[in-house]
Amino acid sequence: MRWIDTLEAAAAENLPEAVHRYFRQGSAGGISVSEAVAAWSAYRFRPRVLNDVSTVEIGTTALGTPVDVPVLVAPSTMHRMADPDGEVAMAKGVGAANSIIGISSNAGTTFADLGATGVPWWLQIYIVRNRQITERMLDAAVEGGARAVVLTVDTPVVGRKEDVGETVWDLVQPGHLLANLPKGDWAEADLAKADDLNPDVIGWLAERTGLPVVVKGVLRGDDAKRCADAGAAGVIVSNHGGRQLDGSIPTAQALPEVAEVLAGTSTEVYVDGGIRRGEHILAALALGARAVFIGRPALWALTVAGSSGVTRLLTDLATELDHCLRLAGYRHPTALTPDLITRRFAD
Repeated sequence: MRWIDTLEAAAAENLPEAVHRYFRQGSAGGISVSEAVAAWSAYRFRPRVLNDVSTVEIGTTALGTPVDVPVLVAPSTMHRMADPDGEVAMAKGVGAANSIIGISSNAGTTFADLGATGVPWWLQIYIVRNRQITERMLDAAVEGGARAVVLTVDTPVVGRKEDVGETVWDLVQPGHLLANLPKGDWAEADLAKADDLNPDVIGWLAERTGLPVVVKGVLRGDDAKRCADAGAAGVIVSNHGGRQLDGSIPTAQALPEVAEVLAGTSTEVYVDGGIRRGEHILAALALGARAVFIGRPALWALTVAGSSGVTRLLTDLATELDHCLRLAGYRHPTALTPDLITRRFAD
């Protein structure tokens, strides 16, 4: 069995049940979260032959930052429940693999401490109703060395989780979350997710920070175009790990439409959700993604083996992708084209 495939069960032995459930669960009936991996596995390949693959290079750039493998770590919360050093431990593991980490605006680690690691990181931001909070958090992220702002747009309200019994919120300790919340006498309404956003917010974020803005949570081509037209440097095809509107289509199905709409533009395309194998990464890159993000597997790896586990996860996937490229007849991901792929989705 692949080491990657053992991680979730191994993490379950180390985590309280409520925390493990929080990491793995989707929203409502769990339809979207249950379909994610299978959707990638439904693709089939049309490999090329008699191509020289004696030398394969899998490195690329993400918004200009070089990475050794087109696999980045998605933003997520509760890192300190997986490892006492939280986001710093995750970042160090990512840095050792020469990749990029997304950091949640709910993180339990200060942006200054993240910046001190020297690892390239992008801030994932939820814009809240009190814009002063968001502005001050953005300023702190810039000071801490964030290289991009990832605007999450699929969360005007938080998706419903159908928990029974003890939940992760019963176990949260001071320091687990919101280490970057600016000091102030904030009311609950101040911290609620903003539900009045429109594409103008992309330009506002870019102007406020001077950083490229990546829009996370896009599942439609027309929305992707609106983001690009508003100045987005990138979009992440994402259904939030199946944690928002249950029944949202798998990202494996959404990616081709988004990539086609943005082809020929300067807006980079990324994708997350259910990516577990080198073959999944190969399919995503062939369908137009510049790189992929992984979320839950990184949390499992951090829980089981700390920073070194995160590094192993990324390097194992890099090895698998190298192998897949050779078998598909390609020397570099940039040479991949959609005609490598055929679909077997059930309609």
